[in-house]
Amino acid sequence: MTATLWQIPVSHFSEKARWALDLKGIEHERRSPPPPSHIPIALWLTRGAGHTFPVLVLDGRAIGDSSAIIAALEELAPEPPLYPSDREERRRALEIESWFDAELGPYARSLVFHELRDSPGGFADFASPMLPGPVRKSRAARSAGGLMAKTYTQVRWRVAGAEAGERARSQVLLALDRLERELEHGDGTYLVGGRFSVADLTAASLFAPVVQPPEGPEVAVEVPPSLEAFRASIAERPGYRWVEETFRRDRGDARRP
Repeated sequence: MTATLWQIPVSHFSEKARWALDLKGIEHERRSPPPPSHIPIALWLTRGAGHTFPVLVLDGRAIGDSSAIIAALEELAPEPPLYPSDREERRRALEIESWFDAELGPYARSLVFHELRDSPGGFADFASPMLPGPVRKSRAARSAGGLMAKTYTQVRWRVAGAEAGERARSQVLLALDRLERELEHGDGTYLVGGRFSVADLTAASLFAPVVQPPEGPEVAVEVPPSLEAFRASIAERPGYRWVEETFRRDRGDARRP
C-alpha cells in the first residue's frame, strides 16, 4: 500500500488527518505545496470534487476532506478504532465531529488570521516556511510572501475588520461551551463511550490553532498580543485544559517530519 497525504503543515484540518494516520500506524509520505497552489492541486487530485487540503491518496485513490479520510482509514485499518462500536455512541461521535468541523474549524482559522493582520511581521513569518529554500532568508521575498498571504486570507475568508474578529471569537467561545457540555455528558476525559474516538480527535485538532499545545502542529509565528490576551482569558476553562491534556495524553509528537 502507498499513502500520500497532501497537506498544509499548519492547518488544523490537516492535523486531524495526520493524527488519524499516526494513530492507525499507517506509513505515509507528506507533501506540502505552498498555498494557494494547493487549490489547483486538490482539484486535480480529486478530479474536481475538492478544492482544498488535506487530500489522502491511497493506492491511487484520492480522498478529500478530513472526515472522509478518517472514514476511509477506519475501513482500511479498524484498529485502534475511532468509531465506537455501539450504534448510538457512534451516531453521537459522528455528530460531534460534524458539528466541530462546521462550527469551530473555520472560525479558529479565521481568528488566527484576523489577529495576524495587525501583528508586525505576522504574515511574513507565517509565509516564510512555505517559501522555496533559496529565497527564504530574503527580506524582499519574505515581505512579498507575507503580502500574498495577507491578501489571500482576506479574499478567501474575509478575516479583516472588527466584525470578522468578533464573529470568530464568539464562535470559538460557543465551541468551547459545547465542548464543556459534552465533557459533562461523558466521563470528563473522553467525549463518547469512555475511550478516545473521532469526537475527541476532531475537537482537539480544531482547537489547536487557539490553544497551541506543545504536542500540536508547529506554529512558525509569534502569537500576536491580541490573540495571547484572548487565550489567557480562557486558559483556565475546563475545555481549554482538556485540549492540552488530550494532546499530551493521546497525540504523541505531531511535529515529526
